[in-house]
Amino acid sequence: MKKALVLFIGCLLITACGQKTDKKTSEESEPGPKEWLTFNAEANKAKHVVLISGDEEYRSEEALPQLAKILSAKHGFKCTVLFAQDPSKPGIINSNYVKNIPGLDALNTADLMVIFTRFRALPDEQMQLIDNYLKSGRPVIGIRTATHAFNFDSESKSNFKHYSNGYAGDKKEWADGFGRLVLGEKWISHHGHHKHQSTRGIVAETGKNHPITHGIKDGDIWGPTDVYGVRLPLPGDSQPIILGEVIEREGAFNEEDLFYGMRPTDSKAATENDKGVKVNDILMPIAWTKSYQIPDGKKGKVFTSTIGSASDMLNEGTRRLLVNSVFWSLNMPVPEKADVELVGDFNPTAYEFRDDRYWLEKQLKVEDFD
Repeated sequence: MKKALVLFIGCLLITACGQKTDKKTSEESEPGPKEWLTFNAEANKAKHVVLISGDEEYRSEEALPQLAKILSAKHGFKCTVLFAQDPSKPGIINSNYVKNIPGLDALNTADLMVIFTRFRALPDEQMQLIDNYLKSGRPVIGIRTATHAFNFDSESKSNFKHYSNGYAGDKKEWADGFGRLVLGEKWISHHGHHKHQSTRGIVAETGKNHPITHGIKDGDIWGPTDVYGVRLPLPGDSQPIILGEVIEREGAFNEEDLFYGMRPTDSKAATENDKGVKVNDILMPIAWTKSYQIPDGKKGKVFTSTIGSASDMLNEGTRRLLVNSVFWSLNMPVPEKADVELVGDFNPTAYEFRDDRYWLEKQLKVEDFD
């Protein structure tokens, strides 16, 4: 009887312990949603590139993961990719939500910041991480809408309102905001006819012997996004690298087409845009280098490209431009012809604005781009 009782109690203890162990294992195997992506390089001392997406129109949430994959898989960089998200729905991308990009503390260990945001109004604790990075003088690459990366409304209590596109407040050194002071220009205009005139890259005189143009010749760069207008000359020590020739759409406009009816084979240079502006008499820079230094900060180097949407990334020349700029920004030798083949499946969607309902229904997960 006593022996049987001992065996019974032993079985109860084993069962209880087993249940407790199963519960613990289950909890450990169910982590929270993935809020950012990390592509780890094999080398222990790999340079760390942090890529910040968050725009409503040009699909930075699609473009930057592909760029990160190329940099990591082909060239050995460690890459962290960040996304706009509603904090109440972590791990779900919502490019229309302008007040949150989790994971910006990755900038603390970053060797390079790549920013592709549009009109963000981030909380002070997130802006402080960006400000700290810029004060350190580490390099910056800005893509497309990064010229107007931030925007705080007049009622905002933010300590970083001076980052706003077109800033005209008391901090005179920040005139026109982050875009102008750091990248070299703020939002000015669509120089080409939006969705109707594409961009073909022409190597600028100051870019012909520049390492960023290794493996790039006139016409290699093409994108369905139009040329942005900038004020000439660009400020300070800016050097144009690629100029944007505005190209007419030869086929019919197609709202359902990824390129809206434009094609890389289109060859006719435009005369005017839809506003009657002569667009090719003087070519606008679409990629340039410069140095930057924010107040109380160290001096750093910048590369800005106004081409680089997700659909632009289907073009090999555009990918090579961006990859070369990473090497240049990090003071590394630029390959003579970098491997920029696409990694994995890459099926970008057309650039366009999407309403809030789209993002709520889409439920696009960060991990979908892993």
